Amino acid sequence: MQKIQIFDTTLRDGEQSPGVNLNKSEKFQIAKQLERFNIDIMEAGFPASSKGDFESVKEISNHVRGCSVTGLSRCKQSDIDVAWEALQGGAEPRIHLFLATSPIHMASKLKMTEDQVIERAVESVQYAAKFFPHIQWSAEDACRTELPFLAKIVEKVIRAGASVINIPDTVGFITPKEYGEVFRYLKTNVPNIENVILSTHCHDDLGMAVANSLAGVEHGARQVEGTINGIGERAGNASLEEFAVALHVRKDYYQCGTELVLAETKRTSDLVSKLTGMQIPANKAVVGRNAFAHESGIHQDGMLKNKQTYEIISPELVGVTADPYVLGKLSGRHAFKTHLQKLGFSINDEEMQTLFTAFKSLCDTKKEVTDDDIIALVTDNKLGKETSVYELKSIQVNYGTNDVQTATITLTHPDGTEQCQASTGAGSVEAIYNTIETMLDVPIALYDYRIQSVGGGRDALAEVYVTVDVQNHRVSGRSVSQDVLEASAKAYISAVNRGLVRTRLAQEEAQKA
Repeated sequence: MQKIQIFDTTLRDGEQSPGVNLNKSEKFQIAKQLERFNIDIMEAGFPASSKGDFESVKEISNHVRGCSVTGLSRCKQSDIDVAWEALQGGAEPRIHLFLATSPIHMASKLKMTEDQVIERAVESVQYAAKFFPHIQWSAEDACRTELPFLAKIVEKVIRAGASVINIPDTVGFITPKEYGEVFRYLKTNVPNIENVILSTHCHDDLGMAVANSLAGVEHGARQVEGTINGIGERAGNASLEEFAVALHVRKDYYQCGTELVLAETKRTSDLVSKLTGMQIPANKAVVGRNAFAHESGIHQDGMLKNKQTYEIISPELVGVTADPYVLGKLSGRHAFKTHLQKLGFSINDEEMQTLFTAFKSLCDTKKEVTDDDIIALVTDNKLGKETSVYELKSIQVNYGTNDVQTATITLTHPDGTEQCQASTGAGSVEAIYNTIETMLDVPIALYDYRIQSVGGGRDALAEVYVTVDVQNHRVSGRSVSQDVLEASAKAYISAVNRGLVRTRLAQEEAQKA
């Protein structure tokens, strides 16, 4: 039984999903949960891409000790220097270098010849080897690269010091059989291939990312890259939870396994979904709401007689429990804090006070508070504060079927002053957003508005996600409240705050440049 290393790129490739923008606190919480999930390598970001990414990668590298933390880098000395500055405090620092090798990328994007690409790749690996004990090199768009050239450049970067060779299906083009053949070809035609670990990195444009990853494993790959919930560019990456469970269930066939703590699967999936605002489809394998539901009478009958008739994965394997832990108004501070730690949140004393106050307020209106409610409280009260610029002080909405909908809002500005304004709209939410826009001196465009309940029942919390454009930055915001309109207002302000912070950081970096 051979071990497959899991390389998680949720915080890098996953965050490149359109509309997803995680702040430093959110990235850190995801990183700590990935550590509990027991992944082998965590790609924390692209340090040279922005000041914010650099700081997040550095913090994660300095505090995560259960796995190797890496950062993406172009084959440029300046990128490598920044990556080392961010990652040198890690328990096992490594760098992930990439350079395109396909004819279309070399001609249209890089404007380089094959010899120039080889020279750049070799020089970069040799330079990185001065700092990093582990170097992964990726041939971007490898699956549209001519195999003789791919073998040639792989041999040379291995000789230069690479310890992992990644073969990305960057555009999600290849089929499982073809992908396996790429690995077979390299193992046959690269004389020093046994000196490195081969890795997969598959995108899901044709829906074959997990199947391609498994095909890579069949043909010698011993590292698999992907993201939680399969998020990422365009149609996303290989879904790590699907890959890991498939490998576990069919270990008889693949004779391979991971060291992931599979009982943390659902918790990891839910946290990433909450913080990115990317909902999990009900029918998604392993973590979807319906993944373990049986409605057909024939299926239900079989399940009652023997669960294995229709269930190849037990819910408990991936951390799905039938009865969520419930807290109530009589629960004390210690029980609440202990449960937060059980859910995987790192909370300091000041944050604990804020969260416990919010918890008690919720208990006044909600008889039973479930795990989902608590996670929503944490993400709303703790993880959104880093990008706080404007703050909602109060909101009042006048609604009537035969009246003009009017919203009156009081906002606290960054300098501490308060402003009250009223505006109308065709509906209550539009009236709220019109009012907010009149109070801010920046153009805002709303692209997406989604609402869902947290749990069930008449007292369920409302969770609102929005995506807006603020000064040419596409950003998302979220909030939770028992009142739909309050959640809508807070989510909008959250998105605007993120956009303004991103604009400020971009301006600071432009001034430095």
